Formats: sequence, C-alpha cells, structure tokens
Amino acid sequence: EVQLVESGGGLVQPGGSLKLSCTASGFTFSSYAMSWVRQAPGKKLERVAIISAGGIVTYADSVKGRFAISRHNVKNTLYLQMNNLQPEDTAVYYCAKQTGGRSTSDVESRGQGTQVTVSS
Repeated sequence: EVQLVESGGGLVQPGGSLKLSCTASGFTFSSYAMSWVRQAPGKKLERVAIISAGGIVTYADSVKGRFAISRHNVKNTLYLQMNNLQPEDTAVYYCAKQTGGRSTSDVESRGQGTQVTVSS
C-alpha cells in the first residue's frame, strides 16, 4: 500500500522559509517521479514542483527561483525547500506519487497534506 506522509508545514512570516518533507513507503521510491502540489482555499489544485526518477526538476512559474524540490532515494524522502514565502503561497501542500518515472506522468496518489500559512 502506497503511503505518503508530509511534515514541516506551519505558520511563517512573509519572506520566511520552510522545508517540507514527505516520507514514502509501499513502492520503489527511486523508480517514480514525485511532485508537490498545493491547494489554496477556493482554488484548484496546483502543481508547484516535480522531480523525475532521474532527478530532472520542473517548477511552476509562480515558485521558480524560490522553491527547490529534491529527493533522497535511500531515505525514501521527498523535500521541498521554500524560501521568500509570500501570502499567496498559503495552501495545503501535498506530496504526490506519479504514475511513472518521467515528469510527464500523472499523479497516482497523494498524502494527507500539510498546511502552510504565510502571514504577518
């Protein structure tokens, strides 16, 4: 059974930083692309970053230059370093397993999410 457990969310002031983690189990982590998606209140789900099985990364324009996605295949953990956070980054952030190893694959499953709130 695929399990994805996010952690690291919280309340941060504008301009601050947070690092999200996602611990994965139940599948061969290194073989799959992984992504971070977010959903703000009243808005659609948005993919913010994806990393392929081979380590190729892609970012949404809204976070490019501020967020960094990475993975540790030995620890079966996905990360999202978020810098210079802004109020519009406030959302529930989900870790997602893709259907394949490429960044073009679709989301297959996601975790329960972790809340990120950016406010002064």
